[in-house]
Amino acid sequence: MALQWTTGRACAAVRIAVLFGLMALTGSAPAWAADPQGRLLEGTLPSGALWRARLPVHWNGTLLLYSHGYSPAVRPPLLAPAHLEEWLLAHGYALAASSYSRAGWALAEAVPDQLATLDALHAQAIVPRQTLAWGESMGGLVTIALAEQAPRRIDGALPACGSIAGSLGMMNMALDGAFAFVTLVAPGQGIELVGVHDDRANGRRAQAALDEAMRSPAGRARVALAGTLAGLPGWTQPDAAQPEERDPDAQLGQLAQSFVMGVLLPRVDQEQRAGGVFSWNTGIDYRAQLAMSGRRSWVESFYRAAGLDLEQDLDTLAAAARIAGNPAAVSYMRDHYVPFAQPQVPVLSYHTIGDGLTSPSMQTAYGLAVRRNGRADRFSALWIRGAGHCAISPAEHVAALQTLQLRLRTGRWDVDPKRLDARAEATGLGSGRFVSFDAPAFLRPCVRTMPRCAGEPAGSTSAEPAQPPQHGP
Repeated sequence: MALQWTTGRACAAVRIAVLFGLMALTGSAPAWAADPQGRLLEGTLPSGALWRARLPVHWNGTLLLYSHGYSPAVRPPLLAPAHLEEWLLAHGYALAASSYSRAGWALAEAVPDQLATLDALHAQAIVPRQTLAWGESMGGLVTIALAEQAPRRIDGALPACGSIAGSLGMMNMALDGAFAFVTLVAPGQGIELVGVHDDRANGRRAQAALDEAMRSPAGRARVALAGTLAGLPGWTQPDAAQPEERDPDAQLGQLAQSFVMGVLLPRVDQEQRAGGVFSWNTGIDYRAQLAMSGRRSWVESFYRAAGLDLEQDLDTLAAAARIAGNPAAVSYMRDHYVPFAQPQVPVLSYHTIGDGLTSPSMQTAYGLAVRRNGRADRFSALWIRGAGHCAISPAEHVAALQTLQLRLRTGRWDVDPKRLDARAEATGLGSGRFVSFDAPAFLRPCVRTMPRCAGEPAGSTSAEPAQPPQHGP
């Protein structure tokens, strides 16, 4: 038996009384705890993951299922982006999340654990009128997976600063930047591109090589090339003003500050899960990649200043030994998770334009693939004029949430930046910084509706169904 809660101040006591009566009839007993904003429920899922939910006294009928980002350790369930939990409860939203049963690149565990959290609530007769999935960073990709695979469980999705271009495209583009850097700047310095033994130690070696390179015009030119191939923007630090278009040196300085974390992405955990090397650059033409980036003239300015020959360096990259992925490992990362770019519910993605850890071009790549797959009405993207990974204000998060809910009510996207800023201002949490923006091209697209991603090793899973698998109710 399921209970559909209704909204309204006068119904709160009735809802609680009916729920406890239902519990008496069914013998179920959730772990209730006192909460100044309503009720707290928590427990352990069959996977061993913890789950947690907070229900406001005056519920508006919407449940927000939050997916947290990459973490090296299992953490207690986070229910919302930073500094938003109490505001959301005060405004009638119910909140739920799981811890995931494993740390790291937990896509294989996160999706079923999040759905099991909904099951746990349903078992206690808590059935929202509307369920929205949202999450940040890796949690944004979890949110995309839910939007593609669980349309009967959620009504809309809200990925923020997400790696939504998928595991293979993201890690391949990072590999391209790292490959160019090690080949041209730091050969023989022990920087591991794949088969990494210690991510932190590898990052320290890369940082030392980067610091040295940035002291010379030749090193700066090659860092500019490597950063461009990795899709890094020219503004990455939230405490710095956006560099002007006519100031390439300031742009390179910003790019360099996020270079190691944005290019030497964690690989130890992922490769252990996948059972081998899952990234590759076989068959990749870096001259063509640079042209596709739209930033060749920017890179050339540094090469001219250094008196270097860009064509010669591109020839060096073309001749360098390449990295081949293990087909089984590629297939694992494809499953956990390369998007189909066929969302089954409306998806609103939002991203700062200066994110040096999760390239803004990932948001553009997913939107382009969605349009190519004929689902343009189910996806829209917002841009925030700010820098830093997930440096999104509480007011901007709520404005995005309200915009998705408006789409669900009206069937139309209303994403005008001025109206978004007005929504942010109306929250009382601060102001918005929404803008129109065109991100550079994503250089290593890889979605599951492509017959094969560029250079993909033979033997990996390439024949995919036209539709993603569906998780039942």
